Amino acid sequence: METRQRRPTGRPRGFDADAALERALLVFWEQGYEGASLATLTGAMGISTTSMYATFGNKEELFRKALERYTEGPSAYLARALERPTALGVVTAILAGTVRTTTRPTGPNGCLGVQGALATGDSGSGARDLLVAWRDSGYRRIRERFERAVDAGDLPPDADPALLARYVTALAYGIAVQAAGGVGRDELQDMADAALRSWPPR
Repeated sequence: METRQRRPTGRPRGFDADAALERALLVFWEQGYEGASLATLTGAMGISTTSMYATFGNKEELFRKALERYTEGPSAYLARALERPTALGVVTAILAGTVRTTTRPTGPNGCLGVQGALATGDSGSGARDLLVAWRDSGYRRIRERFERAVDAGDLPPDADPALLARYVTALAYGIAVQAAGGVGRDELQDMADAALRSWPPR
């Protein structure tokens, strides 16, 4: 009697990959790339190291996916801000979004993109380079938006879009660092409002 061989079927993953990535994001956000050990990450994600590697790749690849999630989630205010009709509206929305995101009532304070891998050893160089590129991308998008504002007459013709973009990103990153140090939302918003009163800086 011929025996029919059973075709192997894929085993169910057994966990919610989306929820696991969200928990990994929070660990990286709070502890940074090197501070987040594999044991801490997999413990928070509720999965084994084997499952993590099979689903997300190594730690650096997991961090890359977490940063993508951060960009599309908590940091999505930047894309929305760049759509504002005026340069002042853009800056106002960027700084308000930074204050709001870095001082959440629950979860980590500060910014994953700023503090996630500022200083790392050789093992974290890939994550550090990834965040440098991430910050450069944000700066470039703001600069290009200000270039369009100059062309449209929304900013003075002698305005320097590159300098203004550096100014705005420096303000936003400073807010994030202070938020991580415990400075409150109201105080940070007051600082942002003070900067906006002299926009564009001369």
